[in-house]
Amino acid sequence: MHDKLREKRLRGMVSRLNKERRRQAKKVDILCNDLIAAQRSFIKSLDAISFAANFYESIIGTTNLDNLLNSACGLIRGEIPEATVVFFLRRSGQFAMHSFEADEPALMGEQKLENCFSAELVENICKSNEVCSLEKMLEMGLAVSPKYLKQISAAAVPLGQNGYSFGFVLIYVAGENKLASQSLKNIAMIMPGLSRAIQACQSQLQN
Repeated sequence: MHDKLREKRLRGMVSRLNKERRRQAKKVDILCNDLIAAQRSFIKSLDAISFAANFYESIIGTTNLDNLLNSACGLIRGEIPEATVVFFLRRSGQFAMHSFEADEPALMGEQKLENCFSAELVENICKSNEVCSLEKMLEMGLAVSPKYLKQISAAAVPLGQNGYSFGFVLIYVAGENKLASQSLKNIAMIMPGLSRAIQACQSQLQN
């Protein structure tokens, strides 16, 4: 009888120890997952800071608008390889378009996406003053043949200061190369600095 009681107590102790071990293991797993997530977030932040630092270093002292936009295009393509980059800039009540086509442009036959932009669509994108996906641009009036929509991934990133948009950067790639949200966030982060640089170059042209 005594042996049975001792055996029962031992089984109870072992069961409690196993439960505690499983509970501790779960805590360790949660802690490890949190550390991994924090490390990934930290690395993303470092990548974004490095991207911004490289960009600002590349445009220091640039006073020529074409050179500035060319440098900006190079940095954007460093983040999104094979991208076609088009700057739509508002000036004197109209918009000027500066296009930098990819070496292997998105397959749209003879049609280029930027040529599908009407003055009304450009104005609507500027008024939205936010990153616009291809779907959002279609809602705003972008008219593109449905068969081409599967071939491209596109976004418009606003240019402006203090809530006022004076243009945007259209970025698009072939459909199999989707635009990554983190890359778009990194690019959006440099837009305030690029906007100031563009306005400075435009002021030089007017003087």
